[in-house]
Amino acid sequence: MSYQTILAILQSEADAPRVLDLALPLATRHESHLIGLHAEALPMVMASPMGGPVVDLSIDMQDETQRRHKVIRKLFDERTRIEQVGNEWRGFDSVSGDSAVSGIESARSADLVIAQQTDPDAKGTMEANVEALLFETGRPVLFVPYIFKSQEAEFKKVLLAWNGSRQAARAAFDALPFMKEADSVEVFCIDPQDTPRRDASMAGTAIAAALARHDIDVTVKVEKSGGVSHGEILENRVSDTGADLLVMGAFGRSRLREFVFGGATRTILQTMTVPTFMAH
Repeated sequence: MSYQTILAILQSEADAPRVLDLALPLATRHESHLIGLHAEALPMVMASPMGGPVVDLSIDMQDETQRRHKVIRKLFDERTRIEQVGNEWRGFDSVSGDSAVSGIESARSADLVIAQQTDPDAKGTMEANVEALLFETGRPVLFVPYIFKSQEAEFKKVLLAWNGSRQAARAAFDALPFMKEADSVEVFCIDPQDTPRRDASMAGTAIAAALARHDIDVTVKVEKSGGVSHGEILENRVSDTGADLLVMGAFGRSRLREFVFGGATRTILQTMTVPTFMAH
């Protein structure tokens, strides 16, 4: 089992190298077809105070978008040539200029989508709506932290955040290629509850057994939150275990509820320190 088609979302000149640093070694190892995708905003005609179009400004904007298209495509072409990875380029011009939104249709035909976590210091026009990739595509997304340092895209220690939800199950099985390659996988449960079919003390054992049947070295860890947010506990566990990949279901409750009240998904999307694999 491997990722035969990988879509790399390249939103800006700043994030493209980081995304490719992860996508290219992965595509090489899995002999994947790598699709690079970038979108730019359509130039908007701006009116002058006298009512006429500001033609010069519109032309300048168009020249800049064309420059970025060329720079990012050149980077993609050069690096895929060096790595000898089968590849394809998709460039778009859209009203928003959002590569994630422009990539939704392409993502639905990919085994895996790779995108950079939103950089809080990025200019507004350089941000991508990466949450749309989770909600609109039905495909798993591997997020690259904006502080990411190049590595070989081989994840030796994987932390699987498990709460028994549909989203967690989807993430676990979509991430099987990574977990099968890992030296070890920890199934991590926070505040498990008793159910009619399972005692809380047995949380995580069923999925651990299923993963073990794939010849994965897996252990189970259960932890009480003690009032600490689940997102913070996940971050601490990643640090304590030295995990280099976090796998988790995304938005087990509504996006609006997480926006208002907070939640593990939003916390991790904002503060991740290692590549994070999410599925919704």
